[in-house]
Amino acid sequence: MNDQADSQLLRAYAERRSEPAFTELVRRHVDFVYSAALRMVCDSHLAEDVTQAVFVALAKNATQLTDRPVLSGWLHRTAQNIAAQTVRTDVRRRRREQEAAAMNQLLSAEPDAAWRNIAPHLDAALGELSEPDRDALLLRYFERKSAREMAQTLGTSEEAVQKRVSRAVDRLREVFAKRGVTVGASGLVVVISANAVQVAPVGLAVTISTGAAALAGDALSSSTAIAITKTIAMTTIQKALITATIAAAVGTGIYEAHQNSGLREQQQMHQQQQDSLASQNRQLQKERDEAASKLAAARLAAGQPSSNTAELLRLRAEVGRLRNSARELAQLKAATGNDPAIEATLKSWAARASQLKQRLEQMPDKRIPELQLLTDKDWFDAIKNAKQLETDADFRQALNNLRNSAKQAFGNMTREALKKYAEANNGLLPADLSQLKPYFETPVEDSILQRYSLLQTGKLADVPQSEYLFAEKAPPVDDEYDSLYEFQMRGTRSSSVSDPGDIVWQGLIQFAKAHNGLLPADASQLALYLKRPLDQAKVRDILSSIPPGVTTMEQLKAAGPK
Repeated sequence: MNDQADSQLLRAYAERRSEPAFTELVRRHVDFVYSAALRMVCDSHLAEDVTQAVFVALAKNATQLTDRPVLSGWLHRTAQNIAAQTVRTDVRRRRREQEAAAMNQLLSAEPDAAWRNIAPHLDAALGELSEPDRDALLLRYFERKSAREMAQTLGTSEEAVQKRVSRAVDRLREVFAKRGVTVGASGLVVVISANAVQVAPVGLAVTISTGAAALAGDALSSSTAIAITKTIAMTTIQKALITATIAAAVGTGIYEAHQNSGLREQQQMHQQQQDSLASQNRQLQKERDEAASKLAAARLAAGQPSSNTAELLRLRAEVGRLRNSARELAQLKAATGNDPAIEATLKSWAARASQLKQRLEQMPDKRIPELQLLTDKDWFDAIKNAKQLETDADFRQALNNLRNSAKQAFGNMTREALKKYAEANNGLLPADLSQLKPYFETPVEDSILQRYSLLQTGKLADVPQSEYLFAEKAPPVDDEYDSLYEFQMRGTRSSSVSDPGDIVWQGLIQFAKAHNGLLPADASQLALYLKRPLDQAKVRDILSSIPPGVTTMEQLKAAGPK
C-alpha cells in the first residue's frame, strides 16, 4: 500500500471498501489534518473531533475524489469548513477555548516568536490563496514532497513546480503582510516547515480508520451506529467538561498572578468597558423595538392593495437580526462570570467594535449592503485579532475583513437557495439571481442581489465542480484593500484588487472573453484589460509562469492557473 498514490488508495476504498487502503490514507494525512484543525480551534480535544469528521467526510466522498491529484488541498478545505461550523454552533465553548489559549500564551515562554505570530493566521491565509497555490504549499512544506514528487503528482515539470511554489510563498507573505505580520520568504518557509505539522495523539489514526470507515459503510448495523453515537456523545460531553475546567483553572491562575498589580486601574477600565457594553445593549434593544413597531405597522397594512411585501420581509429579517445580536451580546456578558481576564477581553472587543461602527458611519463609501447580514459576533471576529485601531489603514483593513465576512455569508446563503431552486425546478438553474428570493431562508434585498451575477445556465448537476456559479460584479469600494469574490458550490475564491497577480489573472479572463478564449502572446496585449496599470516587467514575469504550450484560457485552467 505504501507505494500507491492517494488516488489509487481512494479508488480501492471506493470500489471495494478496502480497509487497508483507507487506513493508509489516514496514516499519511492524519498529522496534517490534525495540525490544521488544532490551529483553527485552539483545543486538542476539539481538534481530534474535527479530524475524525474530516476523515468521515473523506470516506463518504471517496468516489468523487478518485481523480483528484492533490488530496491534501481537499482535506484542508474540509477541515476549515468543519472547524468553522463546529465553532459557530457552540459560542460559549469556543469562547472558553479561545480565552484559555490567549491566557496560556500570556504565561508561555515559547522562544519562537515568529511561529507565535504566524500560527493564528496561517490557516485563514492559506484559505485566501487560490487552490493551485495552496496545493503547491501543502505538498512542498506540509507533506514535504520533493520537486520531482510534486511534478509527478501535478503532471508538470520540476521547473514549473519550483516557480509555482516560489510564487505561492510570495502571495502567502502578501496575505500575512495585510494582516500585520511581516516575515521574509526564507524565514516563512523555515518556520512553516518546522512547526506546521505536529504529531497527532497516539491511537487517533486507529480510531479514525475503524470508526470513520464503519460510519460511511453501507452495511453499518443499527446497534453499531447506536453504540458509536453514544460513545461519541459521551466523549464530547467529557471533553467539554474537561475544557471548561481547564479554562476556569487557567483564568483563576492568571487572576491570582496579576491581582496584586494595577488593580485600581483595571477596575476603572472594567467600569468604562461595562458602560460601553450596556450602551450597546440599550442601542440594540432600541433598534429592535423600533423595527418591531415598523413590522407591526407593516402587518396592519399587509391586507391593503398598496402594501409593500418586500418591505415587510426586510423588517422581519431586521427584527430577527437585532434579536440575535442582543441575545449574543447578553450570552457573552453572562458567560464571563466572575473572571476578570475574560471579561476584560470581551469588553475590549466590544469597545473596538463600537469604534469600528462609528468609523463606518463616517466612511459610508466603504459600506456594502451585505453588511446587514452580519451579527455582533461577526463584528467581534473582525476586530479581535487587530493589534490596534488607530490609523486610517487599520480601520480600512478591519472594514475589509467585515466586508469579506459579509460576502462569504451571502455566498453560503446563495448556495443553499440554488439547491432549493434546482430541487423545485427539475434541476435547472435560475435565469437570474432575483429568482432565488423565495428560496432564501432569510430575506435578501435587491440591493445585494444586484451586486452579483450568475455565471452558469442549464442544470445545476451539469456544472463542473471546478467552475464558478456566481460572482461579485460590483466595483470595489476600496481600491487598496478590497477583494472580489467568486463562488463554486463547494468553494470560494477571492482576488485582491491591488495584488498584481490577481490583476493579471482578471485581465487574462477579460482578454480571453474578447479573443475567443485565446491568451495574449505578449504582455503588451494585456495592458488594455488590466483594471489598473502595472509595470510591464512585472506583467511579463507573472505571465512567464504559464506552462509552455498553453495558449487558451481553457488549457490554463486545466493546468492550474494562479
